[in-house]
Amino acid sequence: MLSPTAATVRLFLHVLAATVWVGGQITLAGLVPGLRDLSADAPRAVARRFNRIAWPAFGLLVLTGMWNIAAIDVSSTSTEYQVTLFLHVSVAAVSGISAFAHARATSTVMLAVGGAIGGFSALGALFLGVLLRTG
Repeated sequence: MLSPTAATVRLFLHVLAATVWVGGQITLAGLVPGLRDLSADAPRAVARRFNRIAWPAFGLLVLTGMWNIAAIDVSSTSTEYQVTLFLHVSVAAVSGISAFAHARATSTVMLAVGGAIGGFSALGALFLGVLLRTG
């Protein structure tokens, strides 16, 4: 068996947190229509419960993301890599900000806009993260 390293643990924690953050949003989006059939307040109640694990996962993403950046010598990477890294961090920030706006929304429009931007930017950050790892 291969021996795990600090880099293995770092990447595992980052992927685990991304799984919860992105996968949870996709799952919740799929459940909302059925939850509405149960009761008008069911989606909000489930979202509150999801937030209890989603926000710590987002925090772990930020921490392990900073750890990932600290582990590389950015000055020795290509311009393309640096641009992709900047885009990845920016899109991840948009994901967090829009998810926060969605969670605090008081209108249907803001719920929809915040949720849509949050979900699509989470997927974008995920894609860019994979691109960084494989590129």
